[in-house]
Amino acid sequence: MKNLSKLSIAMVLAALVSACDSGDISIEPSTVDNSVDNSDNSVSNPGGGVTNPCASRVVGGQTVQGTVSGNNCTYPATFVDVGNEITEDLFVPALANNGAHIFSGSLIIGENCDSNTCLTAASITEGGDGPTLTVEAGSTLAFATNAQYVAIHRGSQIQAIGTATAPITFTSQSDVEGTLPSFDAVQQWGGMLIAGFGIDNDCAYTGTVGTDLALTGECHLPAEGLTGNDEIRYGGINNADSSGRLEYVRVKHTGNQIGAGNELNGITFGGVGSNTIVDNLQVYSTFDDGIELFGGAVNVSNYVALYARDDSIDIDSGYRGTISNALVIQSEDDANRCIEADGIDGFSGRGAGVPEDLIARGLNSQPTISNLTCILAADTSASNTHDPSQGWRLREGISPTITNSMVIGTFEAPEDATEDNWCVRFDNYDLVQTTASISGVIFACHDRIDERDGFTEAVAAVGNQFAADSGNLAVSATAVSDTGLVLLEGTPPVLSVADATKLVDGVAPTATTTAGAVIGSTFTTSNLGWTFGILDGSRSQALWFEAL
Repeated sequence: MKNLSKLSIAMVLAALVSACDSGDISIEPSTVDNSVDNSDNSVSNPGGGVTNPCASRVVGGQTVQGTVSGNNCTYPATFVDVGNEITEDLFVPALANNGAHIFSGSLIIGENCDSNTCLTAASITEGGDGPTLTVEAGSTLAFATNAQYVAIHRGSQIQAIGTATAPITFTSQSDVEGTLPSFDAVQQWGGMLIAGFGIDNDCAYTGTVGTDLALTGECHLPAEGLTGNDEIRYGGINNADSSGRLEYVRVKHTGNQIGAGNELNGITFGGVGSNTIVDNLQVYSTFDDGIELFGGAVNVSNYVALYARDDSIDIDSGYRGTISNALVIQSEDDANRCIEADGIDGFSGRGAGVPEDLIARGLNSQPTISNLTCILAADTSASNTHDPSQGWRLREGISPTITNSMVIGTFEAPEDATEDNWCVRFDNYDLVQTTASISGVIFACHDRIDERDGFTEAVAAVGNQFAADSGNLAVSATAVSDTGLVLLEGTPPVLSVADATKLVDGVAPTATTTAGAVIGSTFTTSNLGWTFGILDGSRSQALWFEAL
């Protein structure tokens, strides 16, 4: 096992973690329904035959309902699947005794429209016009094979409102049954896709965002990862659209390839608007990205990404929302980037002057990110599922604002000398007129910055701090082996008072990194209890850096 050098990662979560304990599903049934009246749906013993607690719907004039199987409810593809989508409101209740709803088909809400004529016929112009999937707090929804996924079409909504003591879990049947091939298994099912009518620079517009923007023609973009009958379309001109509400939701073991060429992410947000509420969301073990945001302006708060094998946060196509208070922990030996963010989709093929025009009209990605902590993988070799572990890749006409955050990597050289373990890198930064505001950030990686396109360490150092490189202090300076530089301590993470002045070679900390100031995500023991994989009692094994 590699050490994270020059900083004590173990101290970041010292108050949060202890020895390895329980198995993979630990859900408390809901005792209070915070969304709808479910007095007729909940029973104390689903297998007792008193009443059927499973979800039901009307298909072809007949009511169909899930079947009780032990503590679980099972649903065949004839209940819902591709070609048999949910076109009416559906309520999924919490089940007693940690029961799960197990679907043999994909859970698809609403109608996929690839034309304005289709949307008009369905009377869909915005979120809320179509059917709503309501999931009760404490529910577990599981999918039988890696061919299934969840899709919320434009106009439809998902109301998955869990609580800190009764989170909602979307996972695989193998997870529920305890047959996962490993604690961090991926591709056990597809993942989730949520579509909205938000702005995306793959569509054509006249005018400027916020003033006189207007669509030119129609906007029906196919979501990444699905093809043919599985397709889901997104996009439009309403960045204030609502696709529903996700609170205290965990999405686990995703990333299977459904359509040709692309794996699904934990959750894909396509054109999702700002009136969609996403708060306390976790993605655990996904083959591809944790969350990917194509256009739109949905805000994400209190986001946890654990063991994403590609990017934990992926931004593209004109996304303009806010990501606040996020914790990213990569696996020890298989991860790509904490953030990969593009301003303009297909940037290099747009043609002369097009990127500049899109940026001038506010159609490039302009994310605001604050209080983000990224703990990068220790193994940065090219043998990873995707590219080697790295920090933030910001490129292709993006205009980000990032504040009060940390990128914590390894100070050991990558195993593959052709690869690098940088904290931040800009591509195409000097090719178009974009602005980047990065302040109050601590960078601690083997390669502090990948200097290119006019974005140098001198530029990045304005208002930010860089931990001294491995040439100045011992390579393995953990709290146990070397206290020469203990970068963080306590919960939430704060700068070590004793070592604050050692952050930069001979340079005192700036005001934003004064000793004791809260930097990075502000999760604590009390507000991480709903997650899986971090705290003892709700995980399969300890975090890899706890032994350092």
